[in-house]
Amino acid sequence: MIAVVVLWPVVIMVRTAFQKISPDGFILGQAGWRNFVFLWQEPALPGILVRTSIWVLTVVVITMLIALAMAQLFNQEFPGRRVARWALIAPWAASVVMTAIVFRWSLNADNGIINVALHDLGLMPVYGTDAADWLGRPVVAFAWMMLVAIFVSVPFSTYALLAGLQAIPTETYEAARIDGAGAWRIYIAITLPLLRPAFIVALLINVMNVFNSFPIIWEMTRGGPGHQTSTTTTFMYQLKQSYIGESAAMSVVNFALVLLIVLVYLRATSVQGRAA
Repeated sequence: MIAVVVLWPVVIMVRTAFQKISPDGFILGQAGWRNFVFLWQEPALPGILVRTSIWVLTVVVITMLIALAMAQLFNQEFPGRRVARWALIAPWAASVVMTAIVFRWSLNADNGIINVALHDLGLMPVYGTDAADWLGRPVVAFAWMMLVAIFVSVPFSTYALLAGLQAIPTETYEAARIDGAGAWRIYIAITLPLLRPAFIVALLINVMNVFNSFPIIWEMTRGGPGHQTSTTTTFMYQLKQSYIGESAAMSVVNFALVLLIVLVYLRATSVQGRAA
């Protein structure tokens, strides 16, 4: 199953990256490295690479910080904790496409619920203005898309970290308190080091998911205007409409970056295993 579902598509992808293919899908011969040369000559590529880095770094860092705080909260006893845990699953269980579409509708410049609420509060006096066109301005649209990505990423990270917190033996905390350690000292010296395996797993899975994220960007802005809200994943799809070989070259680059992330993960887990 791995050979058919994973390895064979990778082989086809790499082979396509070295072929000259017409926009309607006919193979016109071998292209050598020309698709990669054309890809690196794309005027939009430098901005897309920078934007992808900002996208991954911002979403992952904020997601992990929020998830760490929420995991600590859900690890405590408080009324309604079970209901709160169930509620946290909703953004994760819902379709990412559906979530992106709901946010796109909510940000509509004319009748989106966000603009309606701001108008009712007197903060948005006129509908349909440039100020209200959240998704029509690249920087603002990109910020909103990062917010949506964080919204759908926090639940998994929270549960991964919560599982790590609950795996820490209570005897460790009791021994630290007997030795006179305060709450902050216990958190720094015991909780964070013992939480590290769960944190690394959540971090690297988040990096891979966010890097490969397609539905949020595509459903909210189609990567536009132009390529101004595209990442490498959506840019790859945009290229496919006219330059199939070049799109395949972008796929190979993306695959290499994901493979690098996987190798980092394997290296991290190997080091942890030897340390244990």
